[in-house]
Amino acid sequence: MRQVMIEISNAELCVMQILWQQQPLSANEVVTALGNAKDWHEKTVKTLLNRLVSKGALGFDKDGRAYLYYPLVTEQDYQLQQSRTFVERLFAGRVAPLVAGFASQNKLNADDVQQLKQLIADWEQEQHHD
Repeated sequence: MRQVMIEISNAELCVMQILWQQQPLSANEVVTALGNAKDWHEKTVKTLLNRLVSKGALGFDKDGRAYLYYPLVTEQDYQLQQSRTFVERLFAGRVAPLVAGFASQNKLNADDVQQLKQLIADWEQEQHHD
């Protein structure tokens, strides 16, 4: 999968989320999958698929008369890219003020705190081995 900076709109992200869950899918299958959540016309979904192909976020294989679409970017890579961009833009690249903001608003639960502690412990362990 690719690790290239790709800008994906909110509408395109809805299509990507469907394809991250299940792939490959035809345009009609994507339309059906989105049908429950979005009231988009088939032409709109096909336009979004074509844009994502042009951006290098999706690939496709021809299967008879249909095209089967699949992601070229993993969900995890995209989330990491967007997280970094967000933290850089709003917090000058520092994660601590972001976490502190959530903590001060009581938006962290016990599981979140435990996961953060584990991440810090893992990071500290890595630093000692370098």
